[in-house]
Amino acid sequence: MVAVRPSIPLGGAVTVDGSKNAALPLLAAAAALHRPVHLSNVPANTDVETMLSLLQQAGWHAVRPVSDPHTAVILPSDKPQLDPDLEVAARIRASYYLIPALLGAYGRARLPWPGGCDIGERGMEQHFKVYERFGDRSTVNDHGYLVEAATSGHGTVSIMLPFRSRGASIAALLRAVVAGQPLRLGQPNLSPEVLSVVEALQTAGWECRVNETVLALQPPLSVSEGTVAWRVPGDKIEAGTLACAVAVSGGSADILGVRSDDVAPLVNALRWLGVPADAEDGTLAVQAQDAQPTGRPLRAIASLSPGGLDADFEPPLIALALTLPGTHLFSDAINPGRHGNLLPQLARLGAAIDELSPTQCRFTGPQQLTGAGVEATDIRTGSALLIAGLTAHGVTTLGGLEQLRRGHADLPVKLHALGADICEVIP
Repeated sequence: MVAVRPSIPLGGAVTVDGSKNAALPLLAAAAALHRPVHLSNVPANTDVETMLSLLQQAGWHAVRPVSDPHTAVILPSDKPQLDPDLEVAARIRASYYLIPALLGAYGRARLPWPGGCDIGERGMEQHFKVYERFGDRSTVNDHGYLVEAATSGHGTVSIMLPFRSRGASIAALLRAVVAGQPLRLGQPNLSPEVLSVVEALQTAGWECRVNETVLALQPPLSVSEGTVAWRVPGDKIEAGTLACAVAVSGGSADILGVRSDDVAPLVNALRWLGVPADAEDGTLAVQAQDAQPTGRPLRAIASLSPGGLDADFEPPLIALALTLPGTHLFSDAINPGRHGNLLPQLARLGAAIDELSPTQCRFTGPQQLTGAGVEATDIRTGSALLIAGLTAHGVTTLGGLEQLRRGHADLPVKLHALGADICEVIP
């Protein structure tokens, strides 16, 4: 477990890891491309290590060179394996990104229902509809699902998503790559994670036109077998978590390695609350020693719309808003079980939060929290509780580090580097 106490204002500079949420689909895209891929800035969290293991089990060469442990090299293999280990695949949600690569290599993909954070029902119905548009057949049971590839396909595949699903958008992109068919995807998800896949495919010769209405993908005129080099973008969620930690401490710090556009919604929320923040040239700068709390209520509504607030920004913002004046409203209908994880843990610290519904809550700040034992029941709950522990009187102990490490290899170490009074202890 980790113990954390209120500390001096955080300060200095720290560099974020590569993004877990971007690395996982990029690894799957490397397998689907069936070409050698060098992927740099790959984080070392356990979800990414699980994905590398699944690729190896399914027949790909997927390794981290000893000379550069932040790089993953993905090479196609002629050694048939068919199914990855189902028990291992059930540990992460992102196992479903492997379906197109498995269809391309073996004509079928059998996987368990995805695992990962227990934050509410996030079904795969839109994924299966994507595969149906390519002519594939899906069957399901209580334990998982089987997707069998169409014998052949030609012409443009047109798909209209009923909502901007990130998983279904990536499924459509990677299935088009495996099929070698043009794609026209309506109402696509345009999150940085999806756009990272688009940019990667463009470097491999695919043509792409994208706007808020349609994403159009066109195969290259000629097939190349050369190695392509991709890079995982910096983790915007880790950057946002560190920024909120700096803000609650009243400190000043530079958070390096993150794209400005990726954290723009978080910067806007900080400024609304009166915390000076800016993002440019790969640096998210927070100057909370100059904060002048506005008292304005923050309405943080998680959204899949382009430029909307990523749902994973919501937990650290809740921890920050508890310390600031105003009556704040938070809503996350994308992950309907997340509040059910986070709010009871914050209540252990003394937070008074009104649950308006399973996906909406409201509270008035500032509130004074008191240290207690809490549990990281999912990745983002764990990171938000570390922020809350920086403000709570006494010592806060956080268990469930295996959850936190699924998304962050060393978040407590980064906080310590900024001056936080935090350490790992043996229960």
